Amino acid sequence: MRTLWKFIASLFKWSWKLLNFVRQLISNFIFILLIVVVAVGIIAYQHQSNSNDNYQGALYVDLSGIVLDRVSARSPLDLLGKSLFDSSGKSSQETSVFDIVDSIRRAKNDPKITGMVLKLNNFIGADQPSMRYIGKAISEFKAAGKPVFAMGDAYSQSQYYLASYADEIYLSPQGTVDIHGFSTNHLYYKSLLDTLKVSTHIFRVGTYKSAVEPFLRDDMSEEARQADSLWLNELWNNYLNTIAANRKTSAEQISPAATNFLEKFRKAGGDAALYAYQNKLVNYIEPRSTVENKMKEIFGWDAERKHFNYISIYDYIALKPVQTLGNNQGNIAVIIAEGAILDGKEEPGVVGSDTIVEQLREARNNPDIKAIVLRVNSPGGSVGASEVIRSEIAAIRYGNGKNNGEGAKPVVVSMGGLAASGGYWISTPANYIIADPNTLTGSIGVFGMFQTFEKSLNYIGVNTDGVSTTPLADISTTKGINQIASDVIQLSIENGYSKFIKLVAHSRNKSLDETDKIAQGRVWSGFDAKKFGLVDQLGDFDDAVKKASELAGVKNVSLNWMQPELSFSERMMLGFTSSAQALLPNTLQSMLPAPFSQVAQDMKKQAVFYNNMNDPQHIYTFCLNCVDIR
Repeated sequence: MRTLWKFIASLFKWSWKLLNFVRQLISNFIFILLIVVVAVGIIAYQHQSNSNDNYQGALYVDLSGIVLDRVSARSPLDLLGKSLFDSSGKSSQETSVFDIVDSIRRAKNDPKITGMVLKLNNFIGADQPSMRYIGKAISEFKAAGKPVFAMGDAYSQSQYYLASYADEIYLSPQGTVDIHGFSTNHLYYKSLLDTLKVSTHIFRVGTYKSAVEPFLRDDMSEEARQADSLWLNELWNNYLNTIAANRKTSAEQISPAATNFLEKFRKAGGDAALYAYQNKLVNYIEPRSTVENKMKEIFGWDAERKHFNYISIYDYIALKPVQTLGNNQGNIAVIIAEGAILDGKEEPGVVGSDTIVEQLREARNNPDIKAIVLRVNSPGGSVGASEVIRSEIAAIRYGNGKNNGEGAKPVVVSMGGLAASGGYWISTPANYIIADPNTLTGSIGVFGMFQTFEKSLNYIGVNTDGVSTTPLADISTTKGINQIASDVIQLSIENGYSKFIKLVAHSRNKSLDETDKIAQGRVWSGFDAKKFGLVDQLGDFDDAVKKASELAGVKNVSLNWMQPELSFSERMMLGFTSSAQALLPNTLQSMLPAPFSQVAQDMKKQAVFYNNMNDPQHIYTFCLNCVDIR
């Protein structure tokens, strides 16, 4: 027996030593890795500081990934993770549209910058209002007498939209300009849920409130199809008309009818590059080496980098980023609400009601802030979270009285690509609402959704039973929802819809009947929203700032980009990780597998909201059909 205990004790002793060794090894590895990252960051920062003023030639707009109103990965640890484990370094890149526009406008007046080169091979896309805003800045750059060139091996629809603003567009001999149209596609789960015997309980108000359709049907309803077709075709026509104006041709020339396209494509012998040239989509068909030689002649040659003279737009942004962390300067606050609106703190891709309210209160209590521009780019979300934000905005607008009392400050809403459902709910108290013609807004409707698994459990032989004091207590995910509870929930949903249209009617000076006719969950383009009185003006972020300054009587405008404050150590790590990313070994950035398939990506997009549904009353105002256009 003693021998057995000695063996067990010895086994335990050596196991413990092994665990300590592994723990110390992992700790040391992480510690060494952090030292390396910090060291590389310092070297990169010093190198960047020494070379920042040594640029000349072209502003090289080599956009990668996606363009958003505000980048989501603001945590230094998030950035460090992206630096170390992003397999491509391109697809997950996020860039603020405001940083891009500001850098182009600075370059317009920079004597060191003599032109612009758009290199968009790694640009995935942005919503149309954001690209239109960037295009406006490019047009201003051209108006200053500086040339703009676009070069690419191929152009997607988003890439070509920006390229169309260039004076000259170059295309590779094996390239293509992929202009095929817009579509929306969603996954529907009814048959799957039926197979799994999952009970889905849906409560909604709004004929066109289709956010719950994936759980009720296996296809799109006819009402949703008609409504979506209206705004989708309008966005497509705006896309074509913008490009046609830029290329000084017609929309029919840019995207001919299917039979005409086939005839023209056959005439080009199936050569996509030749087709693009013959139909004035591009100016030249040239291999990359030839185009770079032309850029060399225009901008000069950098022998050290073996490239024509340029500064990347990312390096140019770094010289003076717009959204400076911890910026307490400025007389007009800019607060960005981007993503699904949910309770709690802000997370990547999510508008946290607590975070937005903190920023709103900070702006309200700051005597230097004279007005607020609320940038809304959201499909909506929790009714409770939306109401918390809305009430804080109302407090800012009205101050201590009902009609712009003491302490009141004007609030102007600037709608981005999407300001629907809860995104419109939080916009209602504003003094003024400005939307882009391509903004998707409206979707004024409410729904609630519960899923229970009593049938699934019964099928495998698991049953639920118990006692309760009231019928409302006798509901659970394993038991289902009784009729009394169902009626209570439906009444709550109807009450939520009634509050929504009352808010809209009051803020837009409409009757309840007028509001109900344009509500019912229907999505409108910014153009139609202006026609029906849901917004005050068609315009962009510049127009919103101008309006806010007019309402506040501010002559010399300076913007305060409100963001959560980071600690000193977090700021240091932020600087190190952003500088180190470009210098980390490629092998370290190739540790993750390739991106998921399109189906997995579609499921992830839908799950971003559904997996975070945290409204205390389970009542939501959310626009599913608005969030996935391609």
